[in-house]
Amino acid sequence: MKIKSIIIATALSAVTSTTIMASENDHRHFPGIFLGASTIDGETDFSYGLEYEYKPTKLIGAGIVYENTDNAEHSDGVEVLLAAVYLHPWKELRLGVGFGREKVGGDHSHKESLARISINYDFHVGGIGIAPTVAVDFVGGETDTIVGLSFIKSF
Repeated sequence: MKIKSIIIATALSAVTSTTIMASENDHRHFPGIFLGASTIDGETDFSYGLEYEYKPTKLIGAGIVYENTDNAEHSDGVEVLLAAVYLHPWKELRLGVGFGREKVGGDHSHKESLARISINYDFHVGGIGIAPTVAVDFVGGETDTIVGLSFIKSF
């Protein structure tokens, strides 16, 4: 629980940071906050999370994603933590593939491996990237769908 709090505080600090920014073309760090919904086992619930991408070039990036869906799996809650690789083939389009773990809480808590594919496109408003996002998780023979918005502040 303490690690989750540290990750959230660090990401929020990075997103709201007023540090000196490099020019638009020099930005390599892309922390963000995700708000949306996850459909797991036919039930759709509110999801939220944090993401971070490092882009060594304009074409590729790598990062981590943490998401939480408190009421999923019959209110036991689901946490997802994964590492991802991203391709930026055209303008602000981002295609991703990631691998990680899904943790289901409750009395019968357990962890499962997952694979994710995702797509989003950044629109820039007042120095913030707003990215409609669609992702599909493949977990234990099931498919979960995640949709929402990421709010990204690059530096």
